[in-house]
Amino acid sequence: MARQSNVAAVPVLLTRPEAEARRFAQQLNQRFGGRLRPVVAPLMAAVHLTPGLPAGPFAGVIFTSATGVDAAVRLATALPRLAWCVGAKTADRAAKAGFRARSADGDARALVAAILADPPAGRLLHLRGQETRGEVAERLNSAGIETESAVVYRQVPQALTDEAQRLLNGGNPVIVPLFSPRSAALFAAQAQGAQADLHLVAISPAVAEVVRNLPHRSLALAARPDAAAMLDAIAAVLDALPPP
Repeated sequence: MARQSNVAAVPVLLTRPEAEARRFAQQLNQRFGGRLRPVVAPLMAAVHLTPGLPAGPFAGVIFTSATGVDAAVRLATALPRLAWCVGAKTADRAAKAGFRARSADGDARALVAAILADPPAGRLLHLRGQETRGEVAERLNSAGIETESAVVYRQVPQALTDEAQRLLNGGNPVIVPLFSPRSAALFAAQAQGAQADLHLVAISPAVAEVVRNLPHRSLALAARPDAAAMLDAIAAVLDALPPP
């Protein structure tokens, strides 16, 4: 049953880098209207790097984040147009940047499997962040697909905003969607001792594992590692909240 319009909106703490957080805030507003109140509080800020890239040629590039696409565009260097992407959001960003994007619609393991199922006619270049999981290049090289990698950005940790701290120090429900193991770890480190009723929503089992020991009222897992499934999981959490 929908909440009455005079009931205060439940805050949703968005700890992704600012651009991604604001995009997800728009999705929350479109789906939930006044039932939720997005609070943007980035725990990381992207710093784009300009490394020397391995010598080509390459048959395609690999992107494991939308930030990697943005960083690649900033390099202003010739890259192959074929782009293997970890998920739909990254593929959408790559397509808008002019790549022929193929989405694995999953995680690093799904990405490696998709490439192995349709191997390229040449070497691949993984453009990634400094902090990475999944060992994409290592797995592909072990499987016989020559893959180089280059670090094109890093994520600098940031402290939670004053508004976010006030929410965590209050006694009311706060929904916290978590999109990566690193952001989950940064949140867990800063949320120790939180007084709020935390309702955590994890995009993957790896993310859920990071915050499992953080005191919380509930911990939901998205059915798939994408934004649509995170919205569905947040909806289930919202509907399960007791009346104020």
